Amino acid sequence: MLIQKLRLQRGWSQEQLAEVSGLSVRTVQRLERGQTGSLESLNALAAVFEIDISRLTEPDMDTPNTETLRADEALALAQVRKLKGFYVHLAQYAVVIPILGLINLVGQPGYWWFVWPALGWGLGVAAHAATVFDIFPFLNGDWEKRQVEKRLGREL
Repeated sequence: MLIQKLRLQRGWSQEQLAEVSGLSVRTVQRLERGQTGSLESLNALAAVFEIDISRLTEPDMDTPNTETLRADEALALAQVRKLKGFYVHLAQYAVVIPILGLINLVGQPGYWWFVWPALGWGLGVAAHAATVFDIFPFLNGDWEKRQVEKRLGREL
C-alpha cells in the first residue's frame, strides 16, 4: 500500500511507474496489492521513489491487511458480503419486475404474462434470502461444518 501512496503523491499512473522503474505493470499492480516482491523489484522502486528499501519492506500500519484478519472477522466479512449480494439481487428484482409489468400492461393488457417471471424470480429471491438469513438450519454454515467433519471422520 505504501507503493500506491508514493505513486499517487507523485501523480503517476501504474503504467508510468512501471516505465520509470523498469518493471511490468502487472508487477506494480501485484506489489500495490501487498504481495511480496523480489529484491530487484523493491530496489528499483526504492531508487525511483528515492527512499531506503527498508521502508518498502516494513508493514504499512495505516491500511488494514485482509490477510491478517482474525477468523471471526473473516466470517463477519463473508456474511456482510452475502447480505450485500442479497440486497443487490432484491433491488434488481424490484426494478425489473415493475418494468416488465408496465410493458405487459401497455402491450398486452388482456394477458398478464409478467406474473410468471415475477413468480419464478421471486422464488429465486426467496431462496437467496433463506441462505443469507439462515432460515433453514440445513443450509447454514454450522450444518456444512458438521458434514465436513463427519466426512473426515472427526465427528463433533
